[in-house]
Amino acid sequence: MNLGLQDKVIVVTGGDKGIGNGICNVLADEGAIPVIIGRKEHDVQKAVDAIKQNGGKAFYAMAELTNPEECRKAIEKVVKEFGRIDGLVNNAGVNDGVGLEHGNYEDFERSLQRNVGHYYVMAHHAFPELKKSRGSIVNIGSKTSVTGQGGTSGYAAANGARNSLTREWAVELLPYAIRVNAVIVAECYTPLYDRWIKTFENPEERLKEITDKIPLENRMTSAEEIANAVVFLLSEKSSHTTGQLIYVDGGYTHLDRALTKPNN
Repeated sequence: MNLGLQDKVIVVTGGDKGIGNGICNVLADEGAIPVIIGRKEHDVQKAVDAIKQNGGKAFYAMAELTNPEECRKAIEKVVKEFGRIDGLVNNAGVNDGVGLEHGNYEDFERSLQRNVGHYYVMAHHAFPELKKSRGSIVNIGSKTSVTGQGGTSGYAAANGARNSLTREWAVELLPYAIRVNAVIVAECYTPLYDRWIKTFENPEERLKEITDKIPLENRMTSAEEIANAVVFLLSEKSSHTTGQLIYVDGGYTHLDRALTKPNN
């Protein structure tokens, strides 16, 4: 589908792996120029090279996203290279397991920095260019913001903040025709998810327990399926959509539990 994104410059945090990488690949397929922001140069360069080998365009800038100054410099590098920014995808984060009972305030504060602080910083520094281009922001969120999970206070709080910032920015940026939306993820098999599932004694059984509870086709959402929604929201095909939290999760978050398979 031609979404009108040819040569549009889209900044994607954490675009070297998982969901972020899926977004970058779909953007490149649409003719856009994904700009991967990451902190491990080997991984970022590998992702950029893969896109280019498939005939796409890509660029990158290095940043430790918990460092506001590095975020600012990354945006400056993008503007210096292209003279514009047409979209921002805030994606990077980690479910770091900072809970209430066994956690502490320092770890909780760090979790907020890792999972939502840079959403604000990247949007703040990208705003002048988005204002010129009438661009779009898409925030990636998690179902933990509405369902809870247990043992992950920092991540859940950060995702609640991502949802709130999506609505707040949609209001604040109305005068500039900058649209802001969020795509909410439930169960998507990424490298981080794979690492987590392997911490269980019987990972295959645990994975089946999870997929049996996903109403639509009893399977995980793919990174490409999430990416398709994100890229649509970045495009002018969604020109009157803003302030929305869109769940790409096979019905996991909201559909009746009676629709899911009972565990055998």
